[in-house]
Order: sequence, then C-alpha cells, then structure tokens
Amino acid sequence: MVVERDMTRKFLEEAFAGESMAHMKYLIFAEQAEKEGFPNVAKLFRAIAYAEFVHAKNHFIALGKLGKTPENLQAGIEGETFEVEEMYPVYKNSAEFQKEKEAVRTTHYALEAEKIHAELYKDAKEKAESGKDVEIKKVYICPVCGYTAVDEVPERCPICGAPGEKFVVFE
Repeated sequence: MVVERDMTRKFLEEAFAGESMAHMKYLIFAEQAEKEGFPNVAKLFRAIAYAEFVHAKNHFIALGKLGKTPENLQAGIEGETFEVEEMYPVYKNSAEFQKEKEAVRTTHYALEAEKIHAELYKDAKEKAESGKDVEIKKVYICPVCGYTAVDEVPERCPICGAPGEKFVVFE
C-alpha cells in the first residue's frame, strides 16, 4: 500500500532524502578511512551505509516510486534531463558569479556527465519497452568527474582529463 496522506508523504520524502544522503556520506567516509589506513572503520561505514540504503529503499517503496523498468528508466531520464537543463546550469552560474572555483568545477563535471546518463537511459528505455535488454559488456566511470563510457574506456577522460586506467569498471 502506498502512503496517501500529505503530511506522512512529506515526512517520508524527507526521510528518504536524509537516508539517501547518509548512505552516500558514509560511503565517502569509508573511502577516506580506507585511504588513511583504517580498514575496519571503513568496513563499519560501509555496513551502516548499507543500512541507510535499506531505510531509503523502504521509504521509496512506501512512497510508490518504484515502477517497472521502463517507468524507472523514464524517471531516470527526467531526473538527468532536469539536472542538465535546469539544475546544474543554475548552480554553475551561481558558482561562477560568486567566484567559487571548486563549485564551478564540480558542477561542470556533473553537468557534462549527466548529459551522457540521460542518453544511456533513453537507449535503455527504448530497448526495455520492446522487452530487450541493452547490449553492454562493461561500463567505465571516471572517478574524478563521473564521465561514463560503455564498452571502451577512453585514453583520457574527455571532461576532466583523468587517465583511462583510473576509470572504475562495472562488468
């Protein structure tokens, strides 16, 4: 059953956002702990990050936001398109206006990567609607900017210039 009352829905949406941020924050903390030589602290952060993921997923489902794959891909397309057309251009413009170089860099990286994500989702949705899966052997993600390449890693990232051998591979 999907939550119907406005107040409860608003609170669950806020809880979903909070749990989602906690999940990501703890994964980032785990990566830092690992770099600093604290593997068990990293393990603890990763484990609790997973618990936060479980909480977020439960709220998401209660909100009725989980659909079939084509619907989920459409939600992905809409989210990425919003980020490309509205959110990141405004954020980047504000950062430029306020001369916040690090924010200009991170918003530029995200904006450029999100364009690729939207296109990948559009292709996947078209295939899923006809009952087919996309043909992907490997997905390569730049660990600096999030640039995404399918099946072939570039020699250097076209967005940030990171070397291709640093890309994270998803098989």
